[in-house]
Amino acid sequence: MPSLDDITRFQTSLSSDDVGWLHALVTDWQIIADLSFADLVLWVPDAEAKGMWAGAQIRPTTGPTTLLEDVAGTFLPAGRIDQLEEALVTGEIGVEQSEELADGRRILVETIPVTREGRVIAVVSRRSAESGLRTASLLEASYFRAAGELAEMIRRGDFPLPGSRSDLADSLRVGDGFVRTDAAGTVLYASPNAMSAYRRLGLVGDLVGTQLGHVTTRLVDRRPTDRGARGMLGGDASTEAEIENAAASLLLRVIPLRSRGQRSGSLILLRDVTELRLRERELVSKEATIREIHHRVKNNLQTVAALLRLQGRRMELPEARAALDDAVRRVGSIALVHETLSQSFDDNVAFDEIADRLLRTVLDVAEETSGTGRVQVDRIGSFGLLPGAVATPLAMVLTELIQNASTHAFDERGGTLTLAVNRIRDRVRLRVSDDGAGLPADFDPSGSLGLSIVTTLVEGELHGSLAFEQRAGGGTTVAISLNL
Repeated sequence: MPSLDDITRFQTSLSSDDVGWLHALVTDWQIIADLSFADLVLWVPDAEAKGMWAGAQIRPTTGPTTLLEDVAGTFLPAGRIDQLEEALVTGEIGVEQSEELADGRRILVETIPVTREGRVIAVVSRRSAESGLRTASLLEASYFRAAGELAEMIRRGDFPLPGSRSDLADSLRVGDGFVRTDAAGTVLYASPNAMSAYRRLGLVGDLVGTQLGHVTTRLVDRRPTDRGARGMLGGDASTEAEIENAAASLLLRVIPLRSRGQRSGSLILLRDVTELRLRERELVSKEATIREIHHRVKNNLQTVAALLRLQGRRMELPEARAALDDAVRRVGSIALVHETLSQSFDDNVAFDEIADRLLRTVLDVAEETSGTGRVQVDRIGSFGLLPGAVATPLAMVLTELIQNASTHAFDERGGTLTLAVNRIRDRVRLRVSDDGAGLPADFDPSGSLGLSIVTTLVEGELHGSLAFEQRAGGGTTVAISLNL
């Protein structure tokens, strides 16, 4: 189905400002379709005056459609568009006419000229099922009157309304809640859904006949906008806001109506979002609690590391002191993950930052304690976001591998340590490589506590695979593959 831009660009002579006006109209015409219980089709004139093109269409959410097939992109030649041409020439809303479709169904069609700066630039065809004719209920009659006022505003060039739109404007529908006020702000009609929403806000009695701005101001605890509820609901500007008190929360959209250049009232769409806001607050509270837990775990781990350092200083045996230093390093890698999680709004960790900190921190400590030369660090590729359940053991794995390389691979000349990462969706492959001494002939990973921890974490907890390889140019590579 061609877009409105495609049709106006290649089939019409409308200016860019005219097309912008039509875009604003079709962005907001769902309201008119729902109030009319009718389909709307936007027709634009052919550049060579040979007929008219259907540029856009919309179906109602409040009733059945007469458009069983899409019509956007359809061309109607001159001679078959008398009603459309009449609206285009006269600039007047056409008299509703009955038409028979190819399948025998009869529909009612009304034409509404689209005016911009005193010129008719397009025509809206409003189509409704003839079989739907019956005595209208009070709600339907109110809908029809509001639809007629909006159609007249389109004809006069007062609709679409100026100003930017937000997601709130797009989310509210006529069926959510509908209130019609007069020029003084007095409620002429409120739909059952609108009444239910206001009763939840604390209203006692009826809305009809009351000043909506005054009623709303008394019900809310705080002003929804700088002008307050009274100014928002009685002003001349299109406004969107959320009002709330301790009992309920409502989304509001105010659409001012004009007749003969004067403000004739407002159409207010509203929705009760109390349950949604309660769930959002619960989620925020849970997220804050989880972040606080991670923060406290990090603090506790740092306390444990500090105690281990104190104990290590009292050790006389070098082996015991080294073992406690290893324990401090392992606790620190876990604390680093919890520190990152405490600053996150979900359970995912940007692991690149953790990997970079581990690479630099572990090697700096190794250079100070073991006397190795300067080690150049290089990370290739990105881990992206990792779940916390994966980040913690993987941080320990990297810590052990970096520490093992710094202890056994390098001498006073130093060298290069490379961490290469390749992630494709949920598949992660990483290689920790050094250009040091390489693997000894009798290499056995089970003989080292650190490498035993690595093997257990990779194969047991992360359900991945692990391989130790000799590099062709000298040095060692540890290859790890895992699925998230």
